Amino acid sequence: MAETVLTPPAHGVPVAFTRDQLDWLPWVEPLAEAELTERHRAALIDAARAKSPYFRLLARDPDALEARTRTDKDIFYNTDAGLPRAERELAAAATSRFNGCIYCASVHARFSATYSKRVEDVQRLLDEGVGADLGERWNAIVAASVALSATPISFGPAHVQRLRQAGLDDLAIADVIQGAAFFNWANRLMLSLGEPATAG
Repeated sequence: MAETVLTPPAHGVPVAFTRDQLDWLPWVEPLAEAELTERHRAALIDAARAKSPYFRLLARDPDALEARTRTDKDIFYNTDAGLPRAERELAAAATSRFNGCIYCASVHARFSATYSKRVEDVQRLLDEGVGADLGERWNAIVAASVALSATPISFGPAHVQRLRQAGLDDLAIADVIQGAAFFNWANRLMLSLGEPATAG
C-alpha cells in the first residue's frame, strides 16, 4: 500500500491571533474577476470587493451575497444610535477569537483598536482569549458575544442585565447581539471555505 504524503501549503498559515493584515485563500474556486456580471457586481455592493477571492466566491450566489453584505453594512456602519463602532467591532473580534477564526479576528480586532484607541486591550483579547480582563463594559460585551457563539440559547437575561449595568441601552444591546450573531455565522462560513495566509 502506497504511503500518502501530504504536501505543506506553499503559503504561510498564521497560527496565532494577530491584528496584522492577512490574506485568505479559498479551497473552492471563486469566480474570476473577468467573469463577474453586472448582477454579481451589484451584489458586491462595493466595487473594490471584486478583488477579494472571498467575495468572488460568494458571488456564485449573488442574491445570498447581496443580503449578506447589506446585513453586514447595516450592523457595522449604521451607527446613528446604539453601540459605538469600536464596540460593534469588539463583539465581532471576540466572537471570532472564540470560534478560532484567525482571519476575521484580525480584521475586526484591527477595527476595534483603531476606533477605540485601546490597542493594548484589543491585543490582550487576542493574546489571552475571551477570558481576558478588559474592564467591565468590554467584559460584558465579550461575555454576551461568547454566550451567543457557544450555544445561542445560553445567552439570556443575566447577559442583558450585565450589559445594562455596564451602560448599554436597548439599541446598544441589540447591536452586540447582531454583531456577535452575524460573525458566529460568518466565521463558520469562512472556516469551511478556505484558510488565512500571511500577507505577502
